[in-house]
Amino acid sequence: MFAKFIYLEWKSFTRSASFASNLALKILMGFLVLYFTLVFLALGVGAFYILREMKLDPLVAINKFLIYYFVMDLVVRLLLQAIPVMNIRPFLTMPFKRPTIVHFSLGKTALSFFNLVHAFFFLPFCAVLIYEGYDMLSVLLWGTALFSLVFCNNFLNILLNNKDNLLGIFITVVLILAGCQYYKLFDITLYSYPFFEGLFKTKWVFTLPVSVMIGLYYWTYNFLKGDLYLDAGLTVKNDIAKTEQLTWLNQFGTLGTFLKNDIKLIKRNKRSKTTVGLSILFLFYGLIFFNSNSHQPPVMQIFAGIFVSGGFLFTFGQFVPSWDSSYYQLMMTQNVPYKGYLNSKWWLIVIGTIVSTILASFYLYFGWQVYLTIVAGAIYNIGVNSHLVLLGGAFTKTPIDLSMSKGAFGDKKAFNVNTMLLSIPKLVLPLLLYWLGSYIMNPKLGLAFVALAGVFGFMFRNTVFLIIEKIYKKEKYATIAAYKQKG
Repeated sequence: MFAKFIYLEWKSFTRSASFASNLALKILMGFLVLYFTLVFLALGVGAFYILREMKLDPLVAINKFLIYYFVMDLVVRLLLQAIPVMNIRPFLTMPFKRPTIVHFSLGKTALSFFNLVHAFFFLPFCAVLIYEGYDMLSVLLWGTALFSLVFCNNFLNILLNNKDNLLGIFITVVLILAGCQYYKLFDITLYSYPFFEGLFKTKWVFTLPVSVMIGLYYWTYNFLKGDLYLDAGLTVKNDIAKTEQLTWLNQFGTLGTFLKNDIKLIKRNKRSKTTVGLSILFLFYGLIFFNSNSHQPPVMQIFAGIFVSGGFLFTFGQFVPSWDSSYYQLMMTQNVPYKGYLNSKWWLIVIGTIVSTILASFYLYFGWQVYLTIVAGAIYNIGVNSHLVLLGGAFTKTPIDLSMSKGAFGDKKAFNVNTMLLSIPKLVLPLLLYWLGSYIMNPKLGLAFVALAGVFGFMFRNTVFLIIEKIYKKEKYATIAAYKQKG
């Protein structure tokens, strides 16, 4: 039965309307996977000897900071790891057992890169421990326990993405612990270290994470299995509609009509509201780079300025026109001018960027130079990155089902690997411009170069929009075909 599911998954991938773009992204992701694999492999082999050169006990040092390792692993999963998605409605009318469907979907997560990459760190490190004379049985039990915790994170990622109350509690606890650690009010490693040390020194302790992993597997299994009903878990939830006229936007004509639709979309749908909430978190990204204790290269400050002011652009903007995928076909039959449609999205991104820049004014605490960096990044986002986001939307043919706020195997992520990969070109040019200006004279000239690029982009906005409009028209029918697919 599992072989049949694998065959169907392969057919779904190869027959997809966006097969070429998906294949290109998977090839690019393959290189990233290879890179991180080599990095983890090098760390796994060299960590022991590096720590020993630092006059530290390697095992003690690793056990002390494993709590941060697993917390960061879970945070990365919540942001990037996609939940396994299957088009399971057709299976429910066929002689497929529901447990088989759920077990197969959970098995897909077990083979995820986010799980396998840890093997390239822990296995070499365990091999080095054995080679250096540590007790073989203790090392094997310790390694088994750590892999169990890796899979605990795997199942927690699924549960936290489907249970908003648990996700909120987790984020709150992590922020509180991180703040206490930063201000030296509470050191969680004093309490976590004895546990990880016990995994090595006390033989039976390894059964604790193994038992938790098994319990989380069955919790996740029962949770997903409970939604596998056409008349319950997979039905579309109908809410009471609330009328919002927003008549003050009528004065802007066609632009106002599109803006009204976008504002209603953001306010009424869980996915879009989650995306806007994520964009707010981007405001605090600059604390990593602008902090006086930061050891980041100066050129990376413009990187922070781009992200702080462009949170809405990089989250909501990346999914244009996918937000309208449910009625995109109908919209294309209404003789809707692409220029008006794109112009409304552009203005929405501009408004979001301006609001983010105003909210980021608390960075004045770090000095005018820091806030000017954010303003320069905002100008660049408005003049250049906003156009690049809309241009990328012509080739992004992934539909968004706004009604699937809590469906079985539903992927509600507002940020994923594909989005991150498409963001890379938008960040290289401002870094080069900032570095060039700093190299010629000083960082202020670098900021001027970045801001001027945004000004020139704004000046030639009409010309750029004509090019983008032609590309959207060229990709129109391919986009419609992609949005028709439900698998």
